[in-house]
Amino acid sequence: MKPAAFDYFRPSSLEEALAQLAAAGESAKVIAGGQSLGPMLNMRLATPSDLIDLNDLTELAYIRDVAGVLEIGALTRHDQIAESKLVQARCPLLAQAARTIGHYAIRQRGTIGGSLAHADPAAQFPLIATTLNAKIEIVKLGGQRSLPASAFFQSVMATALAPDEIIRCVRFPKVAENEGTSFRLFNRRHGDYAIVAVAATVALDDDRVSRVRVGLSGVSAIPQVWDDAVRPFVGRTPSAAWAAEVALAVRAAVSPEDDPRISAVYRKELTQTLVERALVDALSRAKG
Repeated sequence: MKPAAFDYFRPSSLEEALAQLAAAGESAKVIAGGQSLGPMLNMRLATPSDLIDLNDLTELAYIRDVAGVLEIGALTRHDQIAESKLVQARCPLLAQAARTIGHYAIRQRGTIGGSLAHADPAAQFPLIATTLNAKIEIVKLGGQRSLPASAFFQSVMATALAPDEIIRCVRFPKVAENEGTSFRLFNRRHGDYAIVAVAATVALDDDRVSRVRVGLSGVSAIPQVWDDAVRPFVGRTPSAAWAAEVALAVRAAVSPEDDPRISAVYRKELTQTLVERALVDALSRAKG
């Protein structure tokens, strides 16, 4: 199929893009990599009156170590994040997840801002942003605001973005000393969205767990962090048995919906297996 007719704009600055978006109203869409919106246009699941192309806004394509956080511009491509030495050093969980996105061609075009704005519940970047509670900076004509990822994602492909707003950048906390991270997913074929994905971080203090976070996608409408399930395991000496206990507790906490193709029981089993493997991997990295 072909997209429905629309007016096309290619602004040369962020200010111009925001002005066009404000003038166009609720029926406008912005496009960058187009890896999510492109198919939706072709299938007429999205029929905007105006399409605003952000690809000339090169000021939004950057990776910076700023004031204790890793700041990434919204137009930064998946592959740039996956291959960045700065990301690998300061926020390795983000780089680990970026390497698993789709295929090479998709990683060359897709952007982190587009992934977050699209908010597919099985996508990698919404899960990492939620697990690390990244801050998402949003701009509109004449104003800006910052939201934690926990407040940004609202439901399946639904976010707190207003029709006249654009994501400008995302700020991720940097990995701490003696902290290990791991990303694991299970999909049918390489490049497919995950049936279940896990993002885990483990921090150690004097050989005891001082902090642990486990984020999951594929078991709910939006990515979630299971702090209540893992809290009883903080302060203990970590081991493979410890990881198995945490995984069992997370499995008991999740309540995925049944699907005609993938049962809830199967997702719970995947959750347990992937959480255990991710924690063992994160522990290994935390110990150096």
